[in-house]
Amino acid sequence: MTSPFQHTAAERDAAPQFVLPLVVRIERDAPPPRTDALETAARAVLTLLSDERATAEDGEWTQAVNDWQDARIRKVVRRARGAEWRRAEALPGITVTGKAAEVRVFPPVPLDGWPKELAKLQVSGTELDDPDPVAPPGPGEPVLWTNPGITMSAGKAMAQAGHGAQLAWWELDGAARAAWRAAGFALAVRTPSPGAWARLTTSDLPVVRDAGFTEIPPDSPTVIADHPALRP
Repeated sequence: MTSPFQHTAAERDAAPQFVLPLVVRIERDAPPPRTDALETAARAVLTLLSDERATAEDGEWTQAVNDWQDARIRKVVRRARGAEWRRAEALPGITVTGKAAEVRVFPPVPLDGWPKELAKLQVSGTELDDPDPVAPPGPGEPVLWTNPGITMSAGKAMAQAGHGAQLAWWELDGAARAAWRAAGFALAVRTPSPGAWARLTTSDLPVVRDAGFTEIPPDSPTVIADHPALRP
């Protein structure tokens, strides 16, 4: 992984810790499909990373994003509906929509400094399904491959997909980033066969290895970011 922030693990652990909040809208009678939610979360992360408020030298989110990326890259997905969602939308952030999913991403906050409107939202219980078969990725489409040997809640998988997209973003040059942004950060999240996953793990593509704070053991490979520009 080539990060713009070159620090050792010990230095990252010693730095003040931040988290990137994401909120997915899950109305009781109209939950989004799982894959759509994962893809929308990944695009939300990319949208924030490329936003001028996070990239300009004097951007209002730049310092928070830099501090977050200087330490461990944590993301937490919470769920909201009705009035909770409306309160979340009133906070500074970016809402990204998929086919049916809506995900709002916010500038990073300290681990213990969540806005009260977000702190009260639930993390657990974010369970979503795909009611219809998921189509194969399109030709040349970037794909975030999820580990077929690991079971994750939808919220956890959304955070992992977002991290995979971020690792791909770090690896791309300026031209590839601009092209991806112009394409609306088109991407697919899919689960390969165990054999295909094994082959992917021998490639040089970016791999997300979870810190093990929730759900799965530390250092578990969860997502492989397969962007055409990263292929030989």
